[in-house]
Amino acid sequence: MPLPKRRFSRSRTRKKRAHKLYRLGQFAICPQCKQPKQPHQVCPLCGYYKGRQVIEIKVKEKKKKQ
Repeated sequence: MPLPKRRFSRSRTRKKRAHKLYRLGQFAICPQCKQPKQPHQVCPLCGYYKGRQVIEIKVKEKKKKQ
């Protein structure tokens, strides 16, 4: 397996990595609950996709302190 003859300098390494930026994913607005969600995915808050309910979301109830 071939190996590099010399070590890459810091500037050359950083030039190589210049296009590898971490970006946040894009978001769309859910038409049902108006919350941000990933496009082409079922909304994790309300369970709707393309105007119809696909999955039923269970709501957790908070326990009252007595």
